[in-house]
Amino acid sequence: MIGFLNKVFDANKRELKKAEKLADQIDALGPKIEALSDEEIKAKTVEFKERYQSGETLEDLLVEAFAVVREGARRVLNQHPYRVQLMGGISLHEGNISEMKTGEGKTLTATMPVYLNAISGKGVHVVTVNEYLASRDAEEMGRLYEFLGLTVGLNLNSLSKEEKSEAYLADITYGTNNEFGFDYLRDNMVLYNEHKVQRPLNFAVIDEVDSILIDEARTPLIISGQAQRSAQLYMQANAFVRMLNKESDYTYDEKTKSVLLTEDGISKAEKGFNIENLFDLNHVKLLHHINQALKAHVTMHKDVDYVVQDGEVVIVDSFTGRLMKGRRYSEGLHQAIEAKEGLEVQNESMTMATITFQNYFRMYEKLSGMTGTAKTEEEEFRNIYNMNVIVIPTNKPVVRDDRSDLIYASMEGKFRAVVEDIAERHKKGQPVLVGTVAIETSEVISKLLLKRGVRHNVLNAKNHGREADIILDAGQKGAVTIATNMAGRGTDIKLGEGVLDLGGLAVIGTERHESRRIDNQLRGRSGRQGDPGVTQFYLSMEDELMRRFGSDNMKSMMERLGMDDSQPIQSKMVSRAVESAQKRVEGNNFDSRKQLLQYDDVLRQQREIIYAQRNEVLSSENLRGIVENMLRSVIERQVEAHASLAEEEEKWNLQGLVDFVQANLLSEGDVEVADLKDKSPDEMTEFIFQKVLSLYSEKEEEMTSERMREFERVVLLRAVDTKWTDHIDAMDHLRQGIHLRAYGQNDPLREYQNEGYIMFESMVTAIEEDSARLAMKAQIRNNLERQEVAKGQAVNPKEGDQKVKKRKPVRKEENIGRNDLCPCGSGKKYKNCHG
Repeated sequence: MIGFLNKVFDANKRELKKAEKLADQIDALGPKIEALSDEEIKAKTVEFKERYQSGETLEDLLVEAFAVVREGARRVLNQHPYRVQLMGGISLHEGNISEMKTGEGKTLTATMPVYLNAISGKGVHVVTVNEYLASRDAEEMGRLYEFLGLTVGLNLNSLSKEEKSEAYLADITYGTNNEFGFDYLRDNMVLYNEHKVQRPLNFAVIDEVDSILIDEARTPLIISGQAQRSAQLYMQANAFVRMLNKESDYTYDEKTKSVLLTEDGISKAEKGFNIENLFDLNHVKLLHHINQALKAHVTMHKDVDYVVQDGEVVIVDSFTGRLMKGRRYSEGLHQAIEAKEGLEVQNESMTMATITFQNYFRMYEKLSGMTGTAKTEEEEFRNIYNMNVIVIPTNKPVVRDDRSDLIYASMEGKFRAVVEDIAERHKKGQPVLVGTVAIETSEVISKLLLKRGVRHNVLNAKNHGREADIILDAGQKGAVTIATNMAGRGTDIKLGEGVLDLGGLAVIGTERHESRRIDNQLRGRSGRQGDPGVTQFYLSMEDELMRRFGSDNMKSMMERLGMDDSQPIQSKMVSRAVESAQKRVEGNNFDSRKQLLQYDDVLRQQREIIYAQRNEVLSSENLRGIVENMLRSVIERQVEAHASLAEEEEKWNLQGLVDFVQANLLSEGDVEVADLKDKSPDEMTEFIFQKVLSLYSEKEEEMTSERMREFERVVLLRAVDTKWTDHIDAMDHLRQGIHLRAYGQNDPLREYQNEGYIMFESMVTAIEEDSARLAMKAQIRNNLERQEVAKGQAVNPKEGDQKVKKRKPVRKEENIGRNDLCPCGSGKKYKNCHG
């Protein structure tokens, strides 16, 4: 019965069957297309475009278009897509994720749906994780597209606006997820419509889709300006936290990685900062700084979570092990780490525009992606992006030997066994790829191998410049490569001569990652295209995953059996226990990403309203109607505030209303209290509005209508941009403190939605009042130039493209005595603080 239900409900099988039928039709068309000359094949693109314009759908053209690309690839690239690649391409065209194992030719697979969708003329974006891959693929596959008569653009961070605009106008545009996202944000900050570079978002194919839409989903793209805030409080909080003792002053939960002050710690803080109640609303900022300093000292570890380079704190990506230059921890954590490391504390930045990858990519008309590992996250892809994961079979059967995990009592025993295994395989010439989770581990193993005299390459965040070269050589005879788990992703490891006879590439994992996907990626580096290979993971009871989620029974069982470090346990039971721990972590991570999306959706709805209004301001010929509506709205609100129908007339404050109108809209004496007496609120509104309109018309007569229209545009852009920037920053701060509401038995998300709505409403009111005041009171001379509210710079989560000024370490001043007050402002003696 279950088997029958599986057949009925297995979407994967159903999709594959459909793809197989289409692949058969493409195969059947092969000989006919082969017979065409180069010129006839190029003419096919023009024919397809004409047929599309005449009403045929892309689905109608699919079989022919795929057959044309397949033949083009054979002629230009000397590559002939396999049947499974056709199936992968069909799945991509339908807006799914094609899961294809390493070495199955994902780059070539994408060419077919990309070509087909480019026929519509609406543009196709091919998204990769870094600029090296974007440039490589644009150049290699670009030859094929250009042969077929399509244009290809490459969107790099270093391009000017004009060059970017040209890249986006091409039929197919290659680039990184960061750059596409930042261009969207920048386009919604431009002052002239023609400065926009992107066209409406049509179809995207995302390479390494799990890395971009899952691993980086929690990383918002931010364009920020400098906010002037003092570094003093960070120094003081840091000096205070240094004096705290674990257990008595704070507790640390390793599973959840949360640090909390105890009663003693709270008392110490109140005494140290000379306040009565740390949790008083007046001290929310101080409490936040103390919490961030605690987090910096207890949960953030140097050379694991971050490294210090040239006087800067540089984040290490926990997924790729790469340095993320130019990226900063948010909510003041980065400043807290700078204070901890004795570096110059940088100003916090002010957010001017922000979007998460989740919300950016959901704006595309159609989205698809490819990766070697996505099935474990299928629920998330379906729920958040409405994409199914279709597992495409391999071209040749996988013959790799995936061995059960070996588990040791201690880390030391594990590393000894790993080095022994590497040395033995190296002796016979078999290439070995060693996967590590952290930079630290790769350096430990490197030292042990040096002692054994085993030559090897280390590929981690500290030398990823040579990444592609090191990975290319990793399959050569006798090569030993130590790499952080995802280093070199997107580059194939090809086996050298004679390696097949030695058993192919051996992959050794030194620890399980908290995500099964990352482990599967490491495994998938071996055994491509039916090659032999072997994979083995070494674990210890002291690994972070085992400490946080491994069962205590296993540890006590090892102790009971009196097992020492030379005897590992190798059993399916252990592997299953590890996998269930990983599932739990993945579930937690999914929940936190879902929660982030719920919070970000509040800002998304607001962003869409503001961006739509901004676009209207940029593209409308005549904005007078909008300005008049704003003027009426402001007058109605003020009349309601000063002369509400809900109050008796004696309580109306007509003088207050006249004062407001004179200060913001009209000249002195234009409206008097006597003019408003004996009028109803509606009549007052109409009376004031007519006066305002008449003055506005006079203003327009003084200069040309053309100048007045530009003046309106300048006024509206200034008001919208200023208020929106302040609003984003305020929402950012609200988001940081909202979790405290949970203590009052309130749902933080609902509170955030409610308060966010109220803040948005008051921002819209402020925009209207600012615009009305400027429109009526500003003198028009030579101030018709549109101006940016602030200079923004992209805070790039991966590439680190902005120039961050060098930070200098805090140096001891010569003339400070040990018993003098510390210059950091903590109020303590120098010897007890920075001394």
